[in-house]
Amino acid sequence: MAGLRDLLQRYRPVGTPGAAARPGVPADRAAEVATELEPVLALLAGAEDEARRLRAEAREEARRIREQAAREAEDLVAGARERAAEVRARSAADARAQAAPDGELLVEAAREGAHRMRERAAALMPEYVDRAVATALSGIARTDEVVP
Repeated sequence: MAGLRDLLQRYRPVGTPGAAARPGVPADRAAEVATELEPVLALLAGAEDEARRLRAEAREEARRIREQAAREAEDLVAGARERAAEVRARSAADARAQAAPDGELLVEAAREGAHRMRERAAALMPEYVDRAVATALSGIARTDEVVP
C-alpha cells in the first residue's frame, strides 16, 4: 500500500517554470526501491532458508534433549525410591544399635528397682500381716460382744 508521501510524490513538479523541456513523468520511488533491493534480497533468501533450517534443527535438538532429560530424571527418581527403603532400614538398624546400650542400661535399672522393691516388700510384709491379723481379730472380738 502506498504511503502518503508516495501519493504526494506523484504530483510534484517535474521541472521549474521556464523554457520548455521534455515532458516529465512522476517518479515511482517504490518501483525504484524494489528494483534496487531485489538483487540484495535475493541473496538473503538463501540465508533465510538456512536460518529456517537451523531453527528447525534446534527445535528438534531441544525436544530430544528434553526427552532425554526427562528419562534421566525418571531413572534418578526410581533409583532414589529403591535406595530409600534400604537407607531407611540401615538408619533404623543404626538407631537401634546406638540405642541398645541405653536400652540395656534402662532394663538393668528397672530390674534393680524391682529387686529393691521386692526386698522392701519382703521386709515390711511381716509387720503388715501382723497389723492385718490384729485388725481382723479386734473386729471379730467386737462383733462377739455386740451379739445378744
